[in-house]
Amino acid sequence: MNRQNISKSVIKRLPRYYRFLNELEEQNVERISSNKLAEIMRVTASQVRQDLNCFGGFGHQGYGYPVSTLKNEIKNILGLNNNYKAVLLGAGNLGNAIATHMKFEKLGFKLVGIFDSNERLAGKYIGDVIVQNDSHLESFCKENKIDVAFLCIPRSAAPDAVKRLYDCGVKCFWNFTHYFIQGDYPDTIVENVHLSDKMMTLCFSMNEQEGKNE
Repeated sequence: MNRQNISKSVIKRLPRYYRFLNELEEQNVERISSNKLAEIMRVTASQVRQDLNCFGGFGHQGYGYPVSTLKNEIKNILGLNNNYKAVLLGAGNLGNAIATHMKFEKLGFKLVGIFDSNERLAGKYIGDVIVQNDSHLESFCKENKIDVAFLCIPRSAAPDAVKRLYDCGVKCFWNFTHYFIQGDYPDTIVENVHLSDKMMTLCFSMNEQEGKNE
């Protein structure tokens, strides 16, 4: 199957497959059936087989899937060995937490630069990466051939920051702002993270449950 025809729902399940298979490997599980994997994933066995068949299929009938092999295949499909060079914009509370706690190199990225407009943060380290004033952003991106930017800045600062990055050739973004990047730059790759949307969805579900219990 042409990977361009693979549905987004399948792609969104791949990280879950990888996470669960990694846990199984740590438990020294050598192989797993589609039924058992489906039980862990909370989908049907048919769905598991259909998902994996999109990438060629990795199991044998009556034998199941070799856990380590399947995990590594999905790791390659996700591109987790690529070590894409990344910069993070915004060294405030959110940016600091992400730079400190995310295991970027296990997720396909290498954080090589952190930038902030607050001069008081310049020169400080978050982990082993020094915070630089964002006036150095263009020269750093061009010199280091940056692949992706993580945006942890206010919505008001995002349009200018994205334009500066885009002009440097950066067209991939992990976007924590509410700025609709692809509206202005349709050739970009963007993963939007709207934490407030998720919280409002949770609130809705809780409100609905309370209504049912009345």
